[in-house]
Amino acid sequence: MEKRIESDSIGSMEIPQDAYYGVQTLRAVENFQITGHKIHSVFIKNLVLVKKAAAITNMKTNSISKETGNAIIQACDEILSGKFSDQFVVDAIQGGAGTSSNMNVNEVIANRATEILGGKKGEYIVHPNDHVNKEQSTNDVVPTAGKLSVMDLLKNLIKEIELLQIALRKKEKEFHNIIKMGRTQLQDAVPMRLGQSFGGYAAMLNKDLYRLKEAYKEMIWVNLGGTAIGTGINTSREYFENVVPELCKVTGYSELNQADNLFDSTENLDGFVAVSGAIKTCAMNLSKMCSDLRLLSSGPRTGIGEINLPPRQNGSSIMPGKINPVIPEVVNQVAFLIVGHDATIAMAAEAGQLELNAFEPVLFYTLFESITSLTGAVNTLTRNCIEGITANKENCTAHLEQSIGIVTALCPIIGYQKSAEIAKKALKTGKTIRQLVLEEKILSEQECDKILDPKSMTGYIR
Repeated sequence: MEKRIESDSIGSMEIPQDAYYGVQTLRAVENFQITGHKIHSVFIKNLVLVKKAAAITNMKTNSISKETGNAIIQACDEILSGKFSDQFVVDAIQGGAGTSSNMNVNEVIANRATEILGGKKGEYIVHPNDHVNKEQSTNDVVPTAGKLSVMDLLKNLIKEIELLQIALRKKEKEFHNIIKMGRTQLQDAVPMRLGQSFGGYAAMLNKDLYRLKEAYKEMIWVNLGGTAIGTGINTSREYFENVVPELCKVTGYSELNQADNLFDSTENLDGFVAVSGAIKTCAMNLSKMCSDLRLLSSGPRTGIGEINLPPRQNGSSIMPGKINPVIPEVVNQVAFLIVGHDATIAMAAEAGQLELNAFEPVLFYTLFESITSLTGAVNTLTRNCIEGITANKENCTAHLEQSIGIVTALCPIIGYQKSAEIAKKALKTGKTIRQLVLEEKILSEQECDKILDPKSMTGYIR
């Protein structure tokens, strides 16, 4: 393989001649073989968009020539179209507060822009630092690209949760007339409608959507223009005031704003903690719901068996015919993953010192994975589980008739103590509450029909 020599402040290295990355990228590859996962593709896209916005602004302020600026813009557009994806080779977790990611992008853009102007890779007619990174720092580029990436990923997650909510509302209506026993602490409680279970889950998602949308708003305040620590050193006034409006144009996010206090925005990552918290809360809610679905579908002969989950795959390599609730199970596992990531994100945010937090790489790695994993989990939950759930009406009715929970409706009429006595007698004799009430002539048949009607116990349906 042909090589070229490139140098940095550490020394010289041989770079593959065909590589668009350069010496700083290769040094990072040698230093950070950590996860085996490269920089997230959405993060790369947003780093490139930041570079494009900076180049456009620098051209307008005459900080770089139009020839250089247009070459940078063309290189950015080519990357955004899907080219050169194999050139972003740095591990997602790295030391240096994301400098390796920033320089990987700078070098690829610079070498491609150099080619566009007739040069060869490594000649750097367009320089990674002097041109592509002009009036920028890793410390304002990386947090800005991170926020843009979270916004991109959250939009997809929110869309999937809204589709899940629609599916749950449909099941709420479909199962409205099926009466079953509610349970508290895994014990019989009082009657309810099967549709009410799904309505409760749909309402739960209202809160999650609200929290996610509020957390999303944390991301619109960026520190681009603040450079190293928030002072804006090495930027012109024109660049400082215009780079974020230009970023709005190239990203399509018109709501972006330069943070009011760039010191705060550069050194503090609390906005990402807020996003992670909203994601974790949503994951916990979905995991609880999926555990409910597994319980309600347990069986098929010896469990609760009030609902049937759509069969998705064989459940055992040894037990023929066994079908497991694999979709709810994977949602549970994603929730476990997200809880761990949330702890990592909290620790990374806390660990920053003075004017910079150096631990954004691990924060972004885990946060991006949390959002992406939850998006995938919600997608498969909706399409491969919720939409195909059916009710086992016979089991719902059988459990209802065998339960003593309806005795609760007698409390206002005969009191708690007498109701408890009837409940104990029902358990001991195997007779139903209705049978005992009629035998002891506590109520007439007409009164029984009215008071012990399970439908009347299911609340006020709006």
